[in-house]
Amino acid sequence: MKRLTRIIVLAALGISAGRIHAEDSGAFKVIVNSSNPATQMTRLKLGEIFLKKEKRWPDGQTAVPVEPPIKSATRQRFDQEIFGKPVIALSAYWQQMIFGGKGIPPSEKSSDAEVVTFVRETPGAVGYVSSGTDISGVKVLAVVD
Repeated sequence: MKRLTRIIVLAALGISAGRIHAEDSGAFKVIVNSSNPATQMTRLKLGEIFLKKEKRWPDGQTAVPVEPPIKSATRQRFDQEIFGKPVIALSAYWQQMIFGGKGIPPSEKSSDAEVVTFVRETPGAVGYVSSGTDISGVKVLAVVD
């Protein structure tokens, strides 16, 4: 039964992952709450925060990741560049975590503007948005290798 559930979920995610909304083809920006003292982070550490394996920022503040919709091109690019995997692979990871009672994925907002608002209003928050997004009130986190 568990295997059948996984197959159904993966099939459903595969169908929805194929319907990506058209967005600009530019890069994404990783943004943090303006009170966060961090100015840069490695891809590895950033990935750990979004997988919720790393729960705190270097200053001890709780990390609160937030993502744009699963169908957004920005999320597709982020998952590929940070994890080296497509969105469907990350979705499968989170389904296993949920079904195993081991965790829940970062919250998902319906637009880049909502991601910015959440990050601006939430201490410890980190998100990513398309490069053309107005990021007033938050700061950009440089991603290094």
